[in-house]
Amino acid sequence: MSNQEKKNNAFTIMKDDSTDGHGGYGVGSISLENISPVIVDPNEQKAYIDMGAMHARSDVERRVKFIPNKDEVPNGKLYWIVWVTVESGQSGPYYHGIAGSEIRVDRPIKRAYKSMPEHVTHMEKSMKGHVIVEHMDDLSRQLLGDFLREFNQDMWKNSSEEVKKALPET
Repeated sequence: MSNQEKKNNAFTIMKDDSTDGHGGYGVGSISLENISPVIVDPNEQKAYIDMGAMHARSDVERRVKFIPNKDEVPNGKLYWIVWVTVESGQSGPYYHGIAGSEIRVDRPIKRAYKSMPEHVTHMEKSMKGHVIVEHMDDLSRQLLGDFLREFNQDMWKNSSEEVKKALPET
């Protein structure tokens, strides 16, 4: 991965400080400052950051209508939106929480499946430091682990044993 690619795909989000005293929109809301969505595409065997997923506008989510029933998208291609939270510790930044949420996309019929409650829950759990990837297929977990290790070896090295065990190297 080139330095330019890393700059474009940084694990940073947006500044949304709801505690700056203005008392307006967002006061009391959870800060999303340290969370980034990683798209895992087992079909193309790749993983990448797509900030559009923060607002359901990632490349894989565009131009399809989402249906809450997976049975209505029987030929949908599998993708994962993995919510990755980064925190800073004594040794530096590390992958704190990781939670993968399934989506299925059928481009020919312009329909897709995603469970919004699951995505919201997984985003919240990731921010709290949970690691929820056991329901992901082996290839997708491998792609995610390889991406996170390659993206920043120091963050990987500083991460908990739970993260490393959940995404083992082959």
